[in-house]
Amino acid sequence: MYSRFESALDAAVEGGRVAGAVALVADRDGVIYETAAGLRKVGDAAAMDPATVFWLASMTKAVASVAALREVEQGRLSLDGDLSGLLPEFAGLQVLEGFEADGAPRLRPVRRAPTLRQLLTHTSGFGYGFLHGELARWREASGTPDPMAGLRAGHVQPLLFEPGEQWAYGIGIDWAGLAVEAASGQRLDAYLTEHVFGPLGMADTGFLPTAEQAARQASPHARGEDGKLMPIPFALPSAPEVWSGGGGLFGTARDYARFTRMLLNGGTLDGARVLNPETIDQLSQVQTGPLRAGAFQGALAMSLDFDLFPEQHTGWGLTGLINPEPSADGRGAGSLAWAGIFNTYYWVDRAAGLSGMLMAQQTPFGDPDVLGLLKALERDAYRLA
Repeated sequence: MYSRFESALDAAVEGGRVAGAVALVADRDGVIYETAAGLRKVGDAAAMDPATVFWLASMTKAVASVAALREVEQGRLSLDGDLSGLLPEFAGLQVLEGFEADGAPRLRPVRRAPTLRQLLTHTSGFGYGFLHGELARWREASGTPDPMAGLRAGHVQPLLFEPGEQWAYGIGIDWAGLAVEAASGQRLDAYLTEHVFGPLGMADTGFLPTAEQAARQASPHARGEDGKLMPIPFALPSAPEVWSGGGGLFGTARDYARFTRMLLNGGTLDGARVLNPETIDQLSQVQTGPLRAGAFQGALAMSLDFDLFPEQHTGWGLTGLINPEPSADGRGAGSLAWAGIFNTYYWVDRAAGLSGMLMAQQTPFGDPDVLGLLKALERDAYRLA
């Protein structure tokens, strides 16, 4: 049925270009295809299978964005209101303009703090140090910890530009998660369990895998000097001050398919409503106006240059990337998509009622072999739809 994709997947695994992967395609009614190949960890016997747990990384962003939009529906958050009452740090944000000759950062007060809409669409000015060298330089000069350390102080960083003026991928949705906590009175992990994971039956998704889930977890991999993939150590803080709404979740492809099916079904799944249909329509609309969104140049060893649709003027909705034109591989105009830094990817085509995902665990992000498999999966999914 998906013979072209499976042949490509098997060849990538056998050739050592991909350690292992799980693929899944779902429609509004359920999973219509899933397969797995390769190993959870090179050198171990455990094979990839649909129960494998992955670090979802930035696939977390769509989930945390849905939580924020639910708080907007409840009237406790506003997309365009002042957040400084909920997030006191926003009253003193600064813009990084450059560096003095002695290396000291040159900063000035921001004219207007970012709104929730800007946090969700990556137009807030917040960036990532691994993509923006000036932030890494500022962090070194100031001695501020990296956000990955899980400390709230690590998230207090200067903006790259005035909110709304540009698009830059960054930690804005981590701050959106903190806004959800402040508005709801719940920690983000408890909020998502009660209002998203529980209602959707996503029992294998969370910020801290149980011992049983950890036993099913895939290891991240990187290439050694010989070019072969090898496991690398990786762990997130087990008791962070800030649960990362931008990248902290672990989960399975099957669980994430329940989340994408909720989006396909207008905010509901199996009788459980997470968002109203009007909100689903709104989150599926481009929010970034003339700014092109969703592409960036990689830095350090974590990411290659990344642009899923170089031929299109892509935009960002309230949960992810939106392609304004049909893709060459099948998905329709207006589809939602994004990814995680260890090469996990998904798309949601609401018009066609189809979603898909491909999950691997290897660096750097934007691996051309994994992206090639994603395209092959998409082509087979639409050919057979």
